[in-house]
Amino acid sequence: MYIKFCRSYGEDKKDEADENLQPKLSVELEGKKGKEPTGGNVRLYRGVCLFLTLMCIVLLVVVIILSLKLQTGPTVCPVVEESATAKEAVPAFAPGCSFENCQAQFPAIHIKHHGCRMCGDGWMTFGRSCFFLSTFRLKWHQSEQNCTSRGGSLAVITSKEVQDFLTQKGNLQYWIGTIKKGTEWTWVDSTKLQESYWAEDPRTGNCGILDSTGPSARNWIRAPCNVATYFICQLQLL
Repeated sequence: MYIKFCRSYGEDKKDEADENLQPKLSVELEGKKGKEPTGGNVRLYRGVCLFLTLMCIVLLVVVIILSLKLQTGPTVCPVVEESATAKEAVPAFAPGCSFENCQAQFPAIHIKHHGCRMCGDGWMTFGRSCFFLSTFRLKWHQSEQNCTSRGGSLAVITSKEVQDFLTQKGNLQYWIGTIKKGTEWTWVDSTKLQESYWAEDPRTGNCGILDSTGPSARNWIRAPCNVATYFICQLQLL
């Protein structure tokens, strides 16, 4: 009788314990199930990470390219190959357009090279020459020495254009680079005087003066070389 009662009491306690444990396990399983991420959220998370990684790589590449470009500096003109008729090779990496580049690319065109040299202060540019009209007076030989010290010589007028230009710019009487040696008039560069603009009454003397107060067609006069007057210097551009 006692054994039967204990067995019955033990079975009741066991059933009661099972009933109390079952709801707890159900709640824990449901909680774990709710915390488990779905497949769609995982794919979205991975996509965002991949996108951000690619953006970082692109920005890094852009920064590297810009750094290299700043270090190399400005670009230069490409090397122009020597043409078949050009005698001299074009300098490598010559910046901008130069006379040599143009001559090499267009050998059939004859271009007059006026050079890059510019006239100094107080000098006037005309054609391929610089001209200086003095504001003080010297003798002919002193004037020639003064022009030589400036890198030029007394003016050598070999064209009507130069004659008209100097007549227009001047307003005084100026020594020019012609002198009589023996029976011939020559220029300071040892060439013979061919085209002249002597006045109707050129006077007497062995040195030539341009009188800019007269008409350009006839305004050269002669004077003794030891007379002091203004002068015109000429400097040839390279």
